[in-house]
Amino acid sequence: MEYLQDRLDEITASTRSLVQPERLAVSERAVADLYASGIETRILPVGAQAPGFALPDASGRLVRSTDLLALGPLVLDFFRGRWCPYCVTELETWQGLYSAVRKRGGLLVGISPQLPRQNEFLAIQHELSFPILSDAGCAVAGEFGLAYEVPPAGREYYRSILVNIPLINGDESWRLPLPATYVLSKDGVVLFAAAHADFRVRPEPAEVLEALA
Repeated sequence: MEYLQDRLDEITASTRSLVQPERLAVSERAVADLYASGIETRILPVGAQAPGFALPDASGRLVRSTDLLALGPLVLDFFRGRWCPYCVTELETWQGLYSAVRKRGGLLVGISPQLPRQNEFLAIQHELSFPILSDAGCAVAGEFGLAYEVPPAGREYYRSILVNIPLINGDESWRLPLPATYVLSKDGVVLFAAAHADFRVRPEPAEVLEALA
C-alpha cells in the first residue's frame, strides 16, 4: 500500500536536492516558528461544534455547510493553494478516494483562500470532482483556529520562488491556513481533527475514513 505521507516525503527529498540551501533554511525557520507559536494546540478540537459557513465554489455559486450536512457527514480539507505541491498531491489522493467517502455516506470539500478562479484552474487541471471553496482572507479557517499571517521573511521566500500569494488570493493580508483535515458529523460536531504547522505533514486518508465509518 502506498501511503500519502510517503508521496509527500518524496516531494521533500526532491525539493532539498533542487532548492538552494539558504532558501530552504528560510522555509525551515518559518515552519519552526509557526510550530513554536503553539497554533497546533489552538485548532478546533474533536467534540467541538464546528462553525457554519457559506463560501463560493469555483463557479461562484454559494455553498452552505448546513446544506452539505443535511446530506451526510462532511470531510473538510483546508489547503494553502494550487501552488503548493503537497496540497495538490493530497487533493489528488482524496479524488482517488472520493468514492470511498461517498460509500460511507459522506461528502468532501476542499477549502482554500484562493480566488474562485484559481480554484477553478486547480479543479480542471487536476480533475477534481468535489467542490473547492474559496475562503477569502481565511475567515472560516480562522474560526477553526487554522489561520496565520505569513511573516516578512516568509513573504520574501515566496516571492523568491515566484509564488504571488496576494495575487492568487486577491488580497494583501498574506493569511494562509494550516493544512488541516476535519470530519464533521451531520449535526456539525467535530469527529476528527488534524492540522500541522509543518506543511509537509498530512494525516493519512485511512485515518480520516475511519471517522466516517
